[in-house]
Amino acid sequence: MFTPVRICPSILSADFAHLGDDVATVAAAGAGYIHIDVMDGHFVPNLTMGVPVVKQLKRCTDVPLDVHLMISNPLTQLPWFIEAGADMLTVHAEAVDEQGLADAVRLIRDAGVQAAVAVKPATPISAVAPVIEEVDMVLVMSVEPGFSGQSYLEGSEDKVAEVVRMARERGCAPLIQVDGGIGRETAPRVCACGADLLVCGNAVFGADDPAQALRDIQTCGQRARKEGAA
Repeated sequence: MFTPVRICPSILSADFAHLGDDVATVAAAGAGYIHIDVMDGHFVPNLTMGVPVVKQLKRCTDVPLDVHLMISNPLTQLPWFIEAGADMLTVHAEAVDEQGLADAVRLIRDAGVQAAVAVKPATPISAVAPVIEEVDMVLVMSVEPGFSGQSYLEGSEDKVAEVVRMARERGCAPLIQVDGGIGRETAPRVCACGADLLVCGNAVFGADDPAQALRDIQTCGQRARKEGAA
């Protein structure tokens, strides 16, 4: 908690005809993770990428792969993504019951992979309480998952602050990631409240200069982090 702010560019907004080049660009600019949105068309109303993309990216970049599973059956598919080379795997609290979430976190960590839990905007932060001491990261969705390019939902920074309070009460320090509508205007708001990792899609890959956009968002987020911690 309160580590230097890092940017996790979401390849959902990249140019898939030149995906390797886009990933190389953000890697050279200092990306903390490469964020991979896996959607199954059931848990969310969209269908995106899967295991083959993770395998290919593992071969072409040294930046850790942050795989966000927006799927209905994570316990079945987790071994696939572990084998493919994911460095961090995020499971939604809404996709499983409490025991299923605990089992998913245990499976991920036993494989030597970082484990994370995500919550949708309408899901209370209390949903992560059963596993917050076991996970490496908590992902706060600041848009409804399923599509890129959405606007930031007001008040999402309050949920970041809730995670910080809960973690302090439990004596743990998971990373806090925010995903959805994050750019130069919204990054300071979530970082001031304690966000460590910022998922950026269009704000990076849709910019004229993606590398500079990444650095600019990181700079303004880090500045807000320092001011918020002062």
